[in-house]
Amino acid sequence: MQQTLLKLAAAVLIVPAVGAPALADKIPNPVAVFSGLDKITGRITSFDVYMDETVQFGALQVTPRACYTRPATEAPQTDAFVEVDEITLNRQVQRIFTGWMFAASPGLHAIDHAVYDVWLTNCKTSSPVPPPAKR
Repeated sequence: MQQTLLKLAAAVLIVPAVGAPALADKIPNPVAVFSGLDKITGRITSFDVYMDETVQFGALQVTPRACYTRPATEAPQTDAFVEVDEITLNRQVQRIFTGWMFAASPGLHAIDHAVYDVWLTNCKTSSPVPPPAKR
């Protein structure tokens, strides 16, 4: 009886490990794609930013540090680690965001500034914009 219980307990522990889907590796990408909303004009702009490059959108400076996607065979999960600074009226740089943004949930960790909103839309391997070293 005790051996049967031990075998049953072992089976319960092993089955979820064997039957669970494997998590796909993250694919690093050199380019993050953001959208930005200027609340004054109502215009939405899409812009590409290379890793560790800083791009200014209005009074905000956006710097992606990592951008990951999943293989095409997996459910899309695009995320990026981003730093966002604000240039204040007296020309001081103030960090307003450091963290992960998720393309599938733009409202979760998007930048909601008084005048500008910025959110991640995608990560990709190339861009029509030349890399910073080639400009």
